[in-house]
Amino acid sequence: MAKITLDYRGLNCPLPTLKLNGAVIKKEINTGDTIEVLADCATFEADMKKWCTTAKKLLVKCYVAGGHKVAVIQM
Repeated sequence: MAKITLDYRGLNCPLPTLKLNGAVIKKEINTGDTIEVLADCATFEADMKKWCTTAKKLLVKCYVAGGHKVAVIQM
């Protein structure tokens, strides 16, 4: 089990969600990993909630830190 940080700051929504999904499909992220996704797009929190529900992953928390948004996901 790894802790992985994905920095998608500077990308417009829905690109952070699409890139996260791509990383999962490419198996760059494994079951049991904890993912910290950084982004600064307007709909990021709502997009992460929807993605986690659809992908059946646990959204541990979303918060703002240092001027960007962070989503912590348990895979």
